[in-house]
Amino acid sequence: MANEMDKELWQQKGAGHRERLRERFLDHGLDGFSDGEVLELLLSFGTPRKDCKEPARALLERFSTFPAVLDAAPVEIQEIKGVGPKNSFALSFVKSVANRYLKQRLNNKSYLRSPTDVIDYLTHSMRGLKIEVFTVLYLDSSHAIIETEVVAEGTINVNSVYPREIVKRALQHNAAALVVAHNHPSGSTEPSIQDRTLTKSLCLVCSMMQIRLLDHIIIGDEHFSFADRGIMTECHNWCQKVLHEGITTGETGE
Repeated sequence: MANEMDKELWQQKGAGHRERLRERFLDHGLDGFSDGEVLELLLSFGTPRKDCKEPARALLERFSTFPAVLDAAPVEIQEIKGVGPKNSFALSFVKSVANRYLKQRLNNKSYLRSPTDVIDYLTHSMRGLKIEVFTVLYLDSSHAIIETEVVAEGTINVNSVYPREIVKRALQHNAAALVVAHNHPSGSTEPSIQDRTLTKSLCLVCSMMQIRLLDHIIIGDEHFSFADRGIMTECHNWCQKVLHEGITTGETGE
């Protein structure tokens, strides 16, 4: 009987603590919340009558950072004492909801006016992935975002990403411009030789079809923009030279 009373008192104490966290969020948002408190609330969505403070702390100790916890696979999360399938479902579901929100928030927005939104979406959807994925953002003539699409997974290079297929999809979307992005699971954002070769090949094929490749973004611990580093300008100049030489050669019959 005493054990039952102690358990009931403990549950009431935990419920009061979680209610105070919810009230803090309603009054002030997440400002002032620690990562542990955020995780505690998220875990409580799966088990609302259970104290989730210690499991939240254990998750941070195991995975080091809040993003790493959300990026972890459910089977990894459930290795933590006190974290079950309902808790891991809550974490996975919240992350997926955030991903959909960020993606749909881009629809019909101007890429040039909303670069932060684009980086936020790409970072959220690609950072922490164990494999490389290649994403394409299709834009109209005013650079409003029409659609985003993952076109390849695995090793990303000119042999696994087909520029002609990307251009074909762009034409189907009536896109006038593209932004492409892929992630580096290692966390490094330094572009490889393969990344640069793929960018030049895609830029050339796009130029042939009067489609503008605006940027290639690499997501890792930070992000790397080919446009910001001047590499896209170099690619476009190279494409113009190649196309001009091709036209000249054709006119002279050489």
